[in-house]
Amino acid sequence: MATASPPPACTSYPPKEDATSASASSARHPLSLLPKCSSLKELKQIQAFALKTHLRHDASTINKLVNFCTQCPNDASMAHAQKLFDEIPHPDIVLFNTVCRGYSRADDPLRAMALLVRVLNLGLLPDDYSFPSLLKACAGAEALAEGKQLHCFAVKLGLTRNVYVSPTLINLYTECGDVEAARRVFNKISDPCVVTYNSIITGYARSSRPNEALSLFREMQASKLRPNDVTVLNVLSSCALLGSLELGKWIHEYVKRQGLDEYVKVNTAVIDMFAKCGSLEDAVSVFQNMKIKDTQAWSAMIMAYASHGHCSRAISMFEEMVRARVLPDDITFLGLLHACSHTGLVEEGYRFFYDMENVYGIDPGIKHFGCMVDLLGRAGQLDEAYNFINELPIKPTPILWRTLLSACSSHNNIDMAKRVIQRIFKLDDTHGGDYVVLSNMCARAGKWEDVDLLRKMMSEQGAVKVPGCSSIEVDNVVHEFFSGDAVHSVSTLLHHALDQLIEELKLVGYVPDTSLVTLANMDEKDKEITLRYHSEKLAIAFGLLNTPPGMTIRVVKNLRVCKDCHSAAKLVSLIFSRHIILRDVQRFHHFKDGKCSCGDYW
Repeated sequence: MATASPPPACTSYPPKEDATSASASSARHPLSLLPKCSSLKELKQIQAFALKTHLRHDASTINKLVNFCTQCPNDASMAHAQKLFDEIPHPDIVLFNTVCRGYSRADDPLRAMALLVRVLNLGLLPDDYSFPSLLKACAGAEALAEGKQLHCFAVKLGLTRNVYVSPTLINLYTECGDVEAARRVFNKISDPCVVTYNSIITGYARSSRPNEALSLFREMQASKLRPNDVTVLNVLSSCALLGSLELGKWIHEYVKRQGLDEYVKVNTAVIDMFAKCGSLEDAVSVFQNMKIKDTQAWSAMIMAYASHGHCSRAISMFEEMVRARVLPDDITFLGLLHACSHTGLVEEGYRFFYDMENVYGIDPGIKHFGCMVDLLGRAGQLDEAYNFINELPIKPTPILWRTLLSACSSHNNIDMAKRVIQRIFKLDDTHGGDYVVLSNMCARAGKWEDVDLLRKMMSEQGAVKVPGCSSIEVDNVVHEFFSGDAVHSVSTLLHHALDQLIEELKLVGYVPDTSLVTLANMDEKDKEITLRYHSEKLAIAFGLLNTPPGMTIRVVKNLRVCKDCHSAAKLVSLIFSRHIILRDVQRFHHFKDGKCSCGDYW
């Protein structure tokens, strides 16, 4: 009886594709086009194929579609990602993490928290990849209460010391203004990594606490961890805040030794640091030696020239930037407007202000508006500045009005100052400096009833005046002085030296401007003593005592330098043949041979 022979052993059913044909088939598969997808419209075309081929609930396919939507999230793409998520009967935690990551970078980050509630109701628990996105979402929205709830949840799940979770916990607290809580989180980590150190150093730097940031940097180095580009960016920022040039130079050498100067952002931060520490020459040198110069690098150099009062150089740098076909950004024009403001170039300032929007398509922001108010105010065009603020397309902030109030003080226009301060008080009546500015103006005009009223209002609101503070770096140590300081460890010696210095200045024409002291019932001698111990003078005297003859003295002040200290510094530079570089809250003053780089226009 005949029997059917079996098929050959090498034959399978259905026949398998060889590697070449399988690869070609995969390449023709529409899902393989996802990496080349450039719009939501194209994505939906690929999604239509998934529907036709019954892949609408396939986890891998949906993940790929959602991942595209969350790469560069906007309202439309995130709405589509949410729709895809909602259509899955049983989503997993991986899909949740993908959508959550998109929300954390979108305009409405707290939607990630709403999604978390739904996931929890489905019986799923977040993992170590979930918390970084959730915490980032709370940080972006400055939602401290929700962030604390997540922190508690992470504690329950034992994830607070996870290498991904702990840095984002630290970032949450620093972004929400609670640096102490961030430090407590950091202190509980037994063996912090570079990313964790970066998080806390960044938090301190952004919170204007540079000393703590630099202390942690030294601790990081002692632990044998190697700082990366993120670390040095924040350390350079801290040096700039302190005006610590010597430390900044050491960091720059470290950057070069570690090869971190290959990063354009690091070089840009070095330029900014040198400029803010008063060494414009070093900033120029770094810029000129950069192989690649992007918009941020050009902008940093323009801003450097502007802050040091070199308006023509800032403008010529911008022209060179345009010739190099590098597109300017909002920071570029901020530098140009600063430059015009510090030199009284009103027409040029208006030209740059309108060009940024009409020629380059850059919408002006609050800082650009502030520069224009400053430009007009310094030039004495107070009515134009007032109208400029009134006609803005946005609601004016207290800072804009304060800029004008400062100009009113400079030009001694009490009537305008009273109008301006009423606008300020409607927005914020707790800032002590506002009361002080108008009170001083009224005192100089002999309007003591107004002075008494303002001081009473100031007291009732609990507003306090920010004390003048100046710092100087000597032998790698930053020394701080406050106006009227008598607590400093060398104050007795310093005050004696300052007393002698003032007597020498009087011999060459220095006359204390006691009109700046507006306290009632104070005689001329007491007013003179009050002026004598301003923080700028204390810092300059300390520099004269503790640095070699001929060495540049660099001082950083937290407020605007007063007129009397400005006059005294010019004479000190002449008598002692010293170059004094003073950075105040608005600009740099270079005193040399009895003159100031500002040309007394400040």
